[in-house]
Amino acid sequence: MTGTGRLLLDFVTLRPTILEMLRAVLFAVHAQHDGQADPQPRDWEDVDQTRRGDGQAYRRLIERHQDHVGRILWRFSRDRRVHEELMQDVFVEAYLSLGTYRAEAPFEHWITRIATRVGYRFWKEAARQKQREPFTAAEWDRVTGDEDVLDTLEPEDAAALLHGLLAQLPPRDRLVLTLRYLEECNVAETARRTGWTRTMVKVQTLRARNKLRKLMETSETGLMQ
Repeated sequence: MTGTGRLLLDFVTLRPTILEMLRAVLFAVHAQHDGQADPQPRDWEDVDQTRRGDGQAYRRLIERHQDHVGRILWRFSRDRRVHEELMQDVFVEAYLSLGTYRAEAPFEHWITRIATRVGYRFWKEAARQKQREPFTAAEWDRVTGDEDVLDTLEPEDAAALLHGLLAQLPPRDRLVLTLRYLEECNVAETARRTGWTRTMVKVQTLRARNKLRKLMETSETGLMQ
């Protein structure tokens, strides 16, 4: 069972057709990951050359890791314009922070943490400005009440529905659920990417699950019916 399935089954008994829709989302994501080759093992050399003023070396780092960073940031915004801006922010911040990179972990791990931080910062700013679109269960009712619609629903559309639901949570809760269940990170990996302690990850996960359960239980159109 996928991470999304495990998450939602804790809160509501879903019809099999909905579970199939959720599985399709994660299957599409994992299929993309399986088709990707591992990053080339020349990161440290390119980091060193970048520090010496070689702009082409940093360009190679960008080309090597842009797909990985792009997949991470797609969890934070499904608006392509915003996604592109976040990508730029990640690589600018990484460039300015190269002096702190000590090669104690793979460069991909290091830039993954930066991407997570940039995406989380974007969520917090959006929450402060109240720019998130309100979630309504009407769209869920539309797709889950008609099997013909489910048969034609694209994984991208299903993912957008999940994205809209999680967007109603505070950024911190949204982050931990995204990492633990959509990215399927374990506690240790979640702690590494967020900079939290493992205990904090466990506590935050429990709190976020409870908030999501409450959100679904109080849906004005009765998702649990």
